[in-house]
Amino acid sequence: MQIWAQLNPTEQTKLLSRPALVDSQALSDTVADIIEQVNQQGDKALLAFTERFDGVKLKSLRFEDSSLSSFAGQIKPEVKWAIDQAYANIKAFHQAQYPEDVVVETTPGVVCELKHAPLASVGLYIPGGTAPLPSTVLMLGATAQVAGCARKVLCTPPNKDGEIAAEILYAASLCDIDEIYLVGGAQAIAALALGTESIIKVDKIFGPGNSYVTEAKQQVSRIPAGPAIDMPAGPSEVLVIADEHANAVFVAADLLSQAEHGTDSQAVLVSNSSDLIEEVKQQVNLQLATLSRQAIAEQAVKHSRYILTGSLQQAFEVSNAYAPEHLIVQIENARDSLDKLTNAGSIFVGQWSPESAGDYASGTNHVLPTYGYARNYSSLGLADFMRRYTVQELSYQGLKNIGNAIMDLADAEGLDAHRQAVALRLNPEQLSQNS
Repeated sequence: MQIWAQLNPTEQTKLLSRPALVDSQALSDTVADIIEQVNQQGDKALLAFTERFDGVKLKSLRFEDSSLSSFAGQIKPEVKWAIDQAYANIKAFHQAQYPEDVVVETTPGVVCELKHAPLASVGLYIPGGTAPLPSTVLMLGATAQVAGCARKVLCTPPNKDGEIAAEILYAASLCDIDEIYLVGGAQAIAALALGTESIIKVDKIFGPGNSYVTEAKQQVSRIPAGPAIDMPAGPSEVLVIADEHANAVFVAADLLSQAEHGTDSQAVLVSNSSDLIEEVKQQVNLQLATLSRQAIAEQAVKHSRYILTGSLQQAFEVSNAYAPEHLIVQIENARDSLDKLTNAGSIFVGQWSPESAGDYASGTNHVLPTYGYARNYSSLGLADFMRRYTVQELSYQGLKNIGNAIMDLADAEGLDAHRQAVALRLNPEQLSQNS
């Protein structure tokens, strides 16, 4: 337990530091080589990388099946029900985010509009691993579906049998995703960005992944005319603010639900109660022993922080400085604190709001800024799958009303053609005089 008030600014900054991101030249070079091979060899490179990294020899990259929904029969009924409920909630929350177009007559005869349109094609990356991740399919796919993206491309690595889990396929069917490829890693990102014989490139790439996927997304986003990406990514994290009224069992469970994500995950408890901190530490040890991913969580717990503050206001300041991906507020009258908490990817208010709810089924998106990026990036939402553009229409009188302002500013900036584009419209006789 660290006492915040006893630390100098340098020590406070160090206490809130994250586990180091992998940032090596070797990683960068490896990913750059993968991208170049995909660029030069297309599908051949993708098939070779899949055999090399996933141990699977594929004949075709594209998953071919006329009825994805038929895979519902291969899923446990309770899992299908859970996917259905999560999908309904995610879709409902994101439908409510649909933006309204704006029309403003800024000056008589001058009409300005703000319009919105879905991205034409999006790439959705779903990581592999020890278990399928249908929740990530829903978070990305349902949002793209609500936005109206015409083309939704899903890439995920095949399992050891060269197949895709039924849970992922069923979730994809709910989201109207019918273009699915058995390819993962940096090579999948390269294919989505550059295109191959089988995969047509997309406008924007979404989804989490390991350090190679993250590096690949960063590199392809810098390619001229390359795709956009959703946001920078780092290890997952949670910060819990708790007072003496908090339930230590719940707090410990929330810390561990983050720790089991990966060995580089970070869980932080900030409290104005030393007794609560000690109770939580005991509960963490008790609950840790019951986890199937105990070894992973134990490593992550080593990155944990227990911070004692002199007041809740100080706890809010610590949280804002850390800018967590997930922020859980377990204090009395928790909702009253929301206007004091300025930097967080997603906030969970009160003792009945575990992070798990947002991870799976409450309806909010679980793709969130990590590593302090919550200061200047937002949680994934409908707007990320859309673009906005402006329209202006002027009548003759409208141009006349603002014409002098345009021409005077053009003169001030030394742009004669800008001035003439207005002057010739308002005084067409100048054209005959100049010819």
